[in-house]
Amino acid sequence: MKITYHGHSVVLIESAQANIVIDPFISGNGQSTIKPSDLPHLDYIILTHGHNDHVGDAFDLAKTHDATIIAVAELADYLASKGLKVHPMSIGGGYNFNFGRVQYTIAFHGSSYADENHRIIYAGMPGGILLMIEGKTIYHAGDTALYSDMKLLGERYDIDLAFLPIGDNFTMGPEDAVLAAEWIKAKTVVPVHYNTFPIIEQDPQAFVDKVKGDGKVMASGESIML
Repeated sequence: MKITYHGHSVVLIESAQANIVIDPFISGNGQSTIKPSDLPHLDYIILTHGHNDHVGDAFDLAKTHDATIIAVAELADYLASKGLKVHPMSIGGGYNFNFGRVQYTIAFHGSSYADENHRIIYAGMPGGILLMIEGKTIYHAGDTALYSDMKLLGERYDIDLAFLPIGDNFTMGPEDAVLAAEWIKAKTVVPVHYNTFPIIEQDPQAFVDKVKGDGKVMASGESIML
């Protein structure tokens, strides 16, 4: 299974069963080294929440690839109203797809979508993602503050790879993310959601150096095999 990071919070998973992209903010993402058209065929798009820097290119990608968007119910309903294929979920719920299992976790943040007319659309609760696929567990925390129930994730799940935001201001910063990494006990922790905008500039290597265990800075476009 190939996992590729494309800057900000964009994670592409290429497995034998399906190709999946999480939070496909590519156009307008100065950290991305690709165009949306460079992505392989997509079967599913998973959204952690409704903010434009996470929904990103989901509309166009879903149409181009005839992909199903997995999202929290309110956001999924809005996307369905635009003619897109969706699978609605809610926080704490999980579902067994043909490629594996997706479960939404808590994320303390906001979630709304600014449409083409600059109207703010309520997008339900934000979430994190637990993705169980090919015998591995991937945790994408989405945009979140540190919260103590992250300890439960470390106790209940054997997490192989975790993507944690470190940008501060809108999400937890590096110090809180170090504690989050300790609590979730992932085998490998990758920092995300930093340096895309001046207000979230951080030193990812400094974060990784403080992580107990295996921390890894992934350059945009870099892949790892899991």
